Amino acid sequence: MKVLSTAAVLLAGASSTTAFAPSASRAAATCRSNALHMNVPFFAQEETKTEEPTPEEPAAELDIDEEKLAELTMEEEVELLVQKELNKTKRMSNLRNENGVEFAPWMGISEADENSIRALMREKTEARRKRQEQERDVSGNLFRDSQAQELSGTGLTYKIIDGEVELEWATKSESDTKGFIVKRRVAKTNDYTVIASYKDWGPLASKGKEGGVYRFLDTTAGPGGWVYRISEEDKFGNEADICQCLVEVQTEDEQKAALIAGVGFALFAVVAVVAGIAVDPMNGY
Repeated sequence: MKVLSTAAVLLAGASSTTAFAPSASRAAATCRSNALHMNVPFFAQEETKTEEPTPEEPAAELDIDEEKLAELTMEEEVELLVQKELNKTKRMSNLRNENGVEFAPWMGISEADENSIRALMREKTEARRKRQEQERDVSGNLFRDSQAQELSGTGLTYKIIDGEVELEWATKSESDTKGFIVKRRVAKTNDYTVIASYKDWGPLASKGKEGGVYRFLDTTAGPGGWVYRISEEDKFGNEADICQCLVEVQTEDEQKAALIAGVGFALFAVVAVVAGIAVDPMNGY
């Protein structure tokens, strides 16, 4: 009987201890949960979905190098440069911020803007081709100081008169100079032909140590591109290139087309002015 009583007491004590254990466990779990809940930042309590803006695909870059340009015609080169410039502008106008707002909406390209870009690229193309032509087989003062000659006005200039080319150049001083030689070649070729020399045409002979102004009229030039070069020969028989230029001689049809285009532009300008006066005769007053 004592053994049974002792067992009953032990079982009763164990059951009473077990009865209090769940409340303590629940309290501890609740505390830990509250502590964890307080440690979570407010911006991480709820999941938010953010949409990333779709980036604009950049325009493909056009690879342009001197070798590639040399294989193109002038019109093809102009169009290539125009497309490259348009791609740059379009890429800038497509930039947007995180809200999808354009950074530079004013950079949209109109037809007038494209025409202006084309005109500028044509000027650059013509300048590059002239420079390239002038760098072929150059020697003497022209090789050393061609840019200075252009800036000082002592380089070779030309006028086209009824399809004939009048050349003019000047020297500030001449030392041991016997005279000058006029050479010509077709554009984009390398071989020059002597078309005049001081040996057979007197006005090309040296004018003395003080130099002077020289002129020569080429009556044999036909339509197309020509590169003229002036070489100086001294009393020892040495030649030195002093100046040159690239000349574009147009056909009669090209001259008429250019004239018509000029007249058309002038008429358009006059009509625009008259229309502006008709719309606002008081000029804003």
